Amino acid sequence: MNQGAARHDAVDSEGAGQRLDRWLRKRYPGVPQALLQRLLRSGQIRVDGSRAKADTRLVEGQQVRLPPRFQQAEPDRSSPPPDPQALQRLRDGLLFEDDWVLALNKPAGLAVQGGTGQSLSLDRIAAGLVAAGEPAPRLVHRLDRDTSGVLLMAKRASAARALASSFEGRTARKLYFALVQGVPKRRAGRIDKALIKAGGDGQEKMRTDPEGQAAETLYAVAATAGTRAALVVVAPLTGRTHQIRAHLAAIGHPILGDSKYGATKGPKGSATGLMLHAAELAVPHPEDETTLRIAAPPPADFVEACKRMGLDLGRVEAARSQLEARGA
Repeated sequence: MNQGAARHDAVDSEGAGQRLDRWLRKRYPGVPQALLQRLLRSGQIRVDGSRAKADTRLVEGQQVRLPPRFQQAEPDRSSPPPDPQALQRLRDGLLFEDDWVLALNKPAGLAVQGGTGQSLSLDRIAAGLVAAGEPAPRLVHRLDRDTSGVLLMAKRASAARALASSFEGRTARKLYFALVQGVPKRRAGRIDKALIKAGGDGQEKMRTDPEGQAAETLYAVAATAGTRAALVVVAPLTGRTHQIRAHLAAIGHPILGDSKYGATKGPKGSATGLMLHAAELAVPHPEDETTLRIAAPPPADFVEACKRMGLDLGRVEAARSQLEARGA
């Protein structure tokens, strides 16, 4: 290969279903993030000969054309040794598994994908969830590091493609529980506010902006603790970064523990972590498209915070019915 030649890298089964930018970050950690984004924007990175966007979902066997800058950046194929305790927590939280998918009740505090400052992430230890010699389960969606709850992974490349299509095509249905600061005046409603990256402080954060990406969230109040806090059931109709957190903050009711979006110290007895839990996920099963519905019980600190504030988790079913009537 001459000094100015481009290189090509084939997408393997592990990369199937991943976003192009995330696949590149994981495979080529030595390439600066700013440069990677610039190459993507300028069309210098191509998939099967065509210009590709950062959020392009990859398919096994595709050829990714990389500019000369990647010539000295060899792919990182190393796998750090699994963390036994982290793996055991994930196994204990296994909600469902068959030949196609597995679903976990992800604990709060575990990052889904590795990045700067992340010594442990789900994608780095996922191979330990299956038998030796089997391909590592693939991520098809994500939860924020501090959000607990249902996380679905694909065990086959074809399942990854089908599930990724469900999330992109809005056929996946998601339900969250949140403890919020204060009590919304409207006990049920739709938040329709476009979101855009806030920028400025180097941290990932979103803000509402008419020029941003369309984002819709349904919510219904299940129970209240006076005027101090409320237990809210939330159904995001789109899947933007930090959507639920940014939307609830935008109507004046940030999630307890979410200082990034303006939450102050929670009411006495509330927990200090982010009080957001992915309670349920329903998607077409990749084998036969029958509905696969997975539910995850809230973690102990969420349950304890509800008890201490007198919030009845049993009332979430009525709030859920309200959301279903609104099309969630």
